[in-house]
Amino acid sequence: MKIRTKILVLFAGLTISTILAMSILVYYFANQHSFEDFYKRLEIRAYLTAKATLPYYESDSVIYNEIREEHLEKLPAEKEYFLPVSSDHIVTKDPGLQLPDEFYRQVARDNKATYREGDRFYEGVLYKSKQGLYIVIVSAINQYSVEYLLWLRKILIICSTISGMILIGAGIFFSRYILLPIRQMMAQVKNISSRNLHLRLHVDESGDEINELAGTFNNMLDRLETAFETQNNFVSNASHELSTPLTAIIGEAELALNKDRTPEKYVYSLQNILSEAGRLEHITKSLLHLAQTGFDGKKQDWGLIRIDELLFTVKHTIDKMNPGNFVSIDYSLFPEEEEKLVISGNAQLLELALSNIVSNAVKYSNNQPVSMALAATDKKNIIIVKDLGIGIPANDLPYIFSPFFRASNTDRFKGYGIGLPLAMNIIRMHKGNIIVNSQVNVGTEISIELPR
Repeated sequence: MKIRTKILVLFAGLTISTILAMSILVYYFANQHSFEDFYKRLEIRAYLTAKATLPYYESDSVIYNEIREEHLEKLPAEKEYFLPVSSDHIVTKDPGLQLPDEFYRQVARDNKATYREGDRFYEGVLYKSKQGLYIVIVSAINQYSVEYLLWLRKILIICSTISGMILIGAGIFFSRYILLPIRQMMAQVKNISSRNLHLRLHVDESGDEINELAGTFNNMLDRLETAFETQNNFVSNASHELSTPLTAIIGEAELALNKDRTPEKYVYSLQNILSEAGRLEHITKSLLHLAQTGFDGKKQDWGLIRIDELLFTVKHTIDKMNPGNFVSIDYSLFPEEEEKLVISGNAQLLELALSNIVSNAVKYSNNQPVSMALAATDKKNIIIVKDLGIGIPANDLPYIFSPFFRASNTDRFKGYGIGLPLAMNIIRMHKGNIIVNSQVNVGTEISIELPR
């Protein structure tokens, strides 16, 4: 069932049910009121009949009879009964009345009582006159209430039917009107494919949920477009980076096999092949690491990590890779509370990310002093790596986390442009961020923020 149909059914069902419930309540209370009103009429007639038939004074009889005849309309099938009550409270019953004994007892107790038998209503009152004590009973058929309730029933049915039709029509209109932006959005989305990811959904300034949804779609399209472009660039650059050492290896092998050579030349060719093979192995392993960090982290071993111990481990790794380095740890910002140093993550991946950043700092600063500092807040840990190297040109900063991208001033340094993208992937897996501040020929400061 479509959402438009669901909205229509729900809207019409709720409103029509409410109208029907209100109509039933109106009919019920009107029915009760008509009974009470008819009993009140019978009660008035019973007292007037008693005063006119059993007056204290003869003149009163004439007056009450005139009131009955001139002002009171005769009720349908109206009947009057006068039942004497003896001194010992024995009622002389009329054989034409089939009323229960409880009716008479209630009249004697409460001075009046009511009874209903089908469409005929009875009202009895206790009346004391000069002639003695009587129970005066007036009965009639409630024809007026029947006709009134029949008329009311017709009115309620007609009004409910018309209201239901109007509500269904209104529901169809409003369901179409409310879902119109969604249908327009669907039409726009159907026109977007991998070949035109630059297209975006229309967003106005209304600020409603539909526009928020369109904005969310646009943000998703931004990420998809970026991912497609990154993937295309990655494939293109990876193909180029892999083909270069392969071409060199094939060329050296063909050159060596082209004719007989001296042992020294064979050794020279094998050294070139080994060098290019090592380069190819390094690129392949870097690509493997980069691909592995594309997971969401759920398949990795996750645990509690001490950030200060991570810094010591990275320092030990850098010392083994480059024994003559000048990497130092700055303890001035270390937090006093040890619990602030603990985060959740994967120790091996974080070590790989931080080692890449520190080794880049050592390499691009020509082995000048590099410092690692650690600060902590209530919500995150901040690792600061600062060097005095060549810096990064401002025009290159937006692209430093793209695979295989290398800054324009790094030609004399060996590298593949994979270290920083790999580090960024790992930090993002840990829901962190990397902030880079750099000036050419002054140095670079990289801040790694990791949530606690």
